[in-house]
Amino acid sequence: MQSPGAPVGAPGEFVSYTRAGGVAVIRLNRPDRLNAASPELVTDFKRAIERAIAERAVVAIITGEGRAFCAGHDLKAEALAPDSPQALDHLHQLQDITRLLRSAAIISIAAVHGYALGAGLEFALSCDFIVADEHTRFGFPEVSVGLSVTGGISFLLPQAVGLPMAKELILLGEPFGAERALALGLINRVTGPGRLLPVAHDIADRLQQKPRHALALAKESFESALRSDVETAMALEIENALLTGDSTDAEAARTEFATNGQA
Repeated sequence: MQSPGAPVGAPGEFVSYTRAGGVAVIRLNRPDRLNAASPELVTDFKRAIERAIAERAVVAIITGEGRAFCAGHDLKAEALAPDSPQALDHLHQLQDITRLLRSAAIISIAAVHGYALGAGLEFALSCDFIVADEHTRFGFPEVSVGLSVTGGISFLLPQAVGLPMAKELILLGEPFGAERALALGLINRVTGPGRLLPVAHDIADRLQQKPRHALALAKESFESALRSDVETAMALEIENALLTGDSTDAEAARTEFATNGQA
């Protein structure tokens, strides 16, 4: 039997993958380049998320090896010709990561430190929770270096911070710290030294205690609402309420709540 926390195989050279129970830990593993998002790392990252979903992990914790979570696109790597099939495939892979992380199949927690810039911040913002070390630096430097944002951020960022602030963050591209990210509503927690992964695992443990079917439907309701009008969102809420009412795990959760005197 696989021991808790032991490696269960790596999706590729630039990402490591472990799973203990219902929690998968996906670690970007290119520390010599601050986990910059080369095509190879992006491909490995996508495969790791797909593996976590295939293994029915409840939660995936996404983090980075070394001094950074992810410092964005690797500007020193061999440039792909903009009109090449390889460049187009890389862009699609980036957006596939967004789709996978935002699907109802898994709950994701980004545990970020050092730098979460460009594509790295886009990876984090595709997750359901972001926990950040207090010294993390955030930013969208793409426009400043002649690139464009990817990963659906042109849609997702205004939803999080409003259109005027989204324009400021992307068009000016100025870096900012964890406390400002928290004030803007971009992240959920700021942690002190040595607390990043313990806090992420605490959130993961609490999520695992929830009825899985209800978690998935609640997440899907949010994602659907972002893509629809209020009437469509309310119709889906009714549909999901009927589905959760019939589930076995929901009945068990209600019994526990009643036993403990909680409302």
